[in-house]
Amino acid sequence: MNNSPNGSEKDNKDFVQAQVLESKPEPVAVSSSSIDRFSKKEKWVIVLFTAFAGLFNPLTATIYYPAIPLLTKAFHKSTELINLTVTTYVVLQGIAPMIWGPISDHYGRRPVYALCLIILSLSCIGLALVPTSNYGLLMGLRCIQACGSASTIAIGAGVIGDISSRAERGGFFGIFSLGPTAGPALGPVIGGALAGHFGWRSTFWFVCIASTICGLVIVLFQPETLPHIVDSGRDQIFILYKPLIPIIGKKVSARGVKATSKVPKNPFILFRHLDVFFLLYVNAVSFATFYAIVVTISSLMFPAYPFLTETTLGFVSCQRFKRRVQTGLSGSLSGVDLSREENFPLEWARLRLTPYIIVITTAACAGYGWCLQAKVNIAVSLILQFIIGCLAIVVTTSTTTLLIDLVPGQSSSVSACSNLLRCVFSAILVSVIDPIAKAIGTGWTFVLISVLTVTSLPLVLITIKIGPKRRVSRQQKREELTQKATVEVNAKV
Repeated sequence: MNNSPNGSEKDNKDFVQAQVLESKPEPVAVSSSSIDRFSKKEKWVIVLFTAFAGLFNPLTATIYYPAIPLLTKAFHKSTELINLTVTTYVVLQGIAPMIWGPISDHYGRRPVYALCLIILSLSCIGLALVPTSNYGLLMGLRCIQACGSASTIAIGAGVIGDISSRAERGGFFGIFSLGPTAGPALGPVIGGALAGHFGWRSTFWFVCIASTICGLVIVLFQPETLPHIVDSGRDQIFILYKPLIPIIGKKVSARGVKATSKVPKNPFILFRHLDVFFLLYVNAVSFATFYAIVVTISSLMFPAYPFLTETTLGFVSCQRFKRRVQTGLSGSLSGVDLSREENFPLEWARLRLTPYIIVITTAACAGYGWCLQAKVNIAVSLILQFIIGCLAIVVTTSTTTLLIDLVPGQSSSVSACSNLLRCVFSAILVSVIDPIAKAIGTGWTFVLISVLTVTSLPLVLITIKIGPKRRVSRQQKREELTQKATVEVNAKV
């Protein structure tokens, strides 16, 4: 299909760059058979499955926070030492997807999904039964738990990339974000209720049961979506790639040509692309800012508003989450419509609102800190939390969707890179935010976080400027490699 305009007046460089990309079909790494295999309703069901699985990445971290005082007493350790398990956990959540993501890009989503959920479930059993005399075992099992839970977001991003066209991707990613975004909001609520009524071990039993249910759903219903496995017919291997109850994707379209492009095994290669790296940084800063708000609710809001209880804080988190999701989804869906405009560069379509969002987030974050320090009416602080949460969802959804657009065929790998930076940034903030707040005050602490937030603004503007040229260059190289590989295959035949 050729969408090139008629007439020489359309030879503007930026227009040509956008036309080169939009006039070409989906990259070969995402074959038409892998996209057309599922109906629209089936795609939405798969997206809901992946959102459910993506819940466990942040949930397993934040559900632990309310139980920290109980663990301190049970293991006879200092709060700082127990908090070390939190920092270690968050760091491993960033490292583990760098391994699991490329593996799922190469060997399939379904088996890696199942393996990660099995690891998560078994580690939770161990944590629920760990003797209080063995702190080292607690630390070790938390590390294993992180390795199992951390990869669900990266693999889920890969699934979204597998089944969606560029026009569908933003909307699907908005729904998928329900799971990862719900974790930080629901984790402390569930953890506080369970730990307060049944003890700290109940939090691990809860995650064990929930992850087991999720694993069963994947094994029973989730089909394999990785394009080169679908195209080769290996998705019909029972149990490994084919679900026990194959009710999704029953009307399989004609198989496409076997994918010849090879997936890089080293996801760190993606960092060498300047526009990709800038987006990863923007994504990480936005998530870390949101995370800083969530993890300090108990440590900073309790002193500011002593009439609050764990239960009331938890319900406030739930209400904010519901409103954030609605706002986040509307933002992501509007991005989808613009991405269909053939004359618009994709970077502008996805990021056109991001500079304004960063400025508003910066002001809201600084204002939130001073409101806590001044102990103003709690309604003001909650409104600012709501604003920051809404805007964080819009930024992370739009940047993650664009990242998948930029590196087709490596959805899980690029999501793993994103998760690595997000977890590193979040781990650093979790480690230093309370000591800094005690040293310089809550207000100035969030001013520093605002400074971190605003550093992403110039990177967004640069990405919008240089992104189209770099994206088109990468696509041309992919097509050249694919054509070369196709010629070699035909020559052998």
